Amino acid sequence: MLLLAMDTATPAVTVALHDGTAVVAESTRVDARRHGELLLPAVDRVLKEAGTALDAVTGIVVGVGPGPYTGLRVGLVTAAAFSSALGGVPVHGLCTLDGLAYASGIEGPFAVATDARRKEVYWARYDDARTRVTDAAVDRPAEIAERLAGLPVVGAGALLYPDAFPDARGPEHQSAGALAALAAERLAAGGGGFLDPLPMYLRRPDAQVPKNYKVVTPK
Repeated sequence: MLLLAMDTATPAVTVALHDGTAVVAESTRVDARRHGELLLPAVDRVLKEAGTALDAVTGIVVGVGPGPYTGLRVGLVTAAAFSSALGGVPVHGLCTLDGLAYASGIEGPFAVATDARRKEVYWARYDDARTRVTDAAVDRPAEIAERLAGLPVVGAGALLYPDAFPDARGPEHQSAGALAALAAERLAAGGGGFLDPLPMYLRRPDAQVPKNYKVVTPK
């Protein structure tokens, strides 16, 4: 097994290789505006560090969000392109929040929250680092503070709003290594728990056609 994992649903452009036992190489760079520019060089670095080539990959793991419209699509489109180039190797989708939960290592109930911009967070609750018990959602921190009272909250969204989430914890950013390790566990257990590699959008994109749009092309 050699899994290539990537996630661009958050400001972290993160890529890792996992051999079924451990992470053999990983690259993460935090830059919310350069996902398309940074992802392929990160893949090249990881392959070079591991001393292997892309055609050795047996499966692809990709974070499906939730996340902003443009950044999220970069990872998903790249994963699909690699799968096609490699003759249809499987693409395993995972909720981005699940990667952060897994990386936290927390054994009791907690939540994960990432920055959704517009003064909102993407979030979900967990019974432990491997078990999500709610669907991912998007809300203002004050609207969910009471529901998450007394729980640790992991991720950049928690750190941004300490009044709503007083027990904010790391990791702050997504790790493709954690995402790959979670996928490797699920594959070893029979391959369940994966999502279709399609973007998890919880609201409309920021960029929209203006109202009263005037057509300027000739009829």
